[in-house]
Amino acid sequence: MPWFQRKKTVSPVTRFDPERYTPIIRCSICTGEKSAGFRDRTTGRVEEIMLIRDDRDLADFRAQYGIEGKIEEVY
Repeated sequence: MPWFQRKKTVSPVTRFDPERYTPIIRCSICTGEKSAGFRDRTTGRVEEIMLIRDDRDLADFRAQYGIEGKIEEVY
């Protein structure tokens, strides 16, 4: 592997469990940056999965984890 490439990390949330996790989109008030992830319902800990740049990224996130319906936005 070349020196300038990052190692890919595997997220601990590999499969979406609606009883344990809530899908969220974390939005920055200052920059407008959005990232999709999951909030653990018991601890409140947020695990960010991917950066959302456009609607296609959001559609990929939904398809990858089988999420239907509205996703809560957290600021």
